[in-house]
Amino acid sequence: MSRQSVTLTESNNTWLNYHVESVGDYSNKSELINDLIRRARRAEAINQKLEKAENSHFVDQTSDEILAEFKSSINK
Repeated sequence: MSRQSVTLTESNNTWLNYHVESVGDYSNKSELINDLIRRARRAEAINQKLEKAENSHFVDQTSDEILAEFKSSINK
């Protein structure tokens, strides 16, 4: 795994600390940041697919199929 150093604003650091220490869904900031990146990547993939569909004016998948495809990718 790649090790990185990032600089956070005070408000972002406070938010991260709150979610690690108080909410308890993550054991450290790295887990939370990796999850946020995964979610952003999924959103980006969804937006790209929607944009492609809008530009083509044709989609060969139903909305339920598209949703199922992205739900299945959540665990990857």
